[in-house]
Amino acid sequence: MLYRAFLRLVDKLPLPSLRVQRLTAIVVILTQAGIAVTGAVVRVTASGLGCPTWPQCFPGSFTPIGVSEVPVLHQAVEFGNRMLTGVVSLFAALIVLAVLRARRRRDVLIYAWLMPGGTLLQGIIGGITVRTGLLWWTVAVHLLASMLMVWLATVLYAKICEPDVGIDTAQVPAPLRWLTALSAVALTGVLIAGTLVTAAGPHAGDKSIERPVDRLQIEIVTLVHLHSQLLVGYLALLIGLGFGLYAVGITPAIRKRLFVVLALVCSQALVGIVQYFTDVPAALVVVHVGGAGACVAATAALWASLRTRVSVDAAQPA
Repeated sequence: MLYRAFLRLVDKLPLPSLRVQRLTAIVVILTQAGIAVTGAVVRVTASGLGCPTWPQCFPGSFTPIGVSEVPVLHQAVEFGNRMLTGVVSLFAALIVLAVLRARRRRDVLIYAWLMPGGTLLQGIIGGITVRTGLLWWTVAVHLLASMLMVWLATVLYAKICEPDVGIDTAQVPAPLRWLTALSAVALTGVLIAGTLVTAAGPHAGDKSIERPVDRLQIEIVTLVHLHSQLLVGYLALLIGLGFGLYAVGITPAIRKRLFVVLALVCSQALVGIVQYFTDVPAALVVVHVGGAGACVAATAALWASLRTRVSVDAAQPA
């Protein structure tokens, strides 16, 4: 009953064009990836406990207050990251309203509703992270959840671009789609290993002497080697996928997405190498997290392009 009343209210909104839906979906991708980047800024500036509680910043106050125990910079950085969550939530809500008002098909609606739902879950994970004093595995889950949201937002954009009345059509043979899925699994392994490297690395997110942040007690060099080997495996799968795609023939759209993924992965590898030999400078950590979000989005776009929805008119023979 309440949902039907909500739909009646939505129907009173202006009808969004396909261009508006696409632009909104793009902003959703950018904000979901952007919150991970600002989270990295929080970490490398040791501002993770700039607001030491959650959902309030300080007990009795949702905004920063002047206390000598917490530097103003740390308060501003952490509070700014929390405020960006409001922007993420806004566009997550807007994409739901847009596709509902446009009467898009069911799978588009499902992916759209995952945006506010996932954002809410991210807020809860963030609260747990703060309340546990930046426990390393909670920070890792927080980043991995952001990467998952980037993937889902990218697939949502691809589905919005497809016609509602059409036929699902495979662009490449099934084994190549499975190989792409396997590359996504490898990417997941790379991301997990990357969070472990960070958990054992020099950027704990807070430098409090009275309450030091617990770190992952594994030799970081071992974790770096694991991370790099998984990245090589991921890259090898993409190269094999490229040979397979060219063997069967691919569309220009798929070719472009494949090249973008390969370029981003190679760039990420270069950044990681520079990080390793320069003692993990803070600025490169932020760049690396941004690059991870870009790799996830590009891989999701490649995956989505291998099976698309073709309009009924286009699917019929001339």
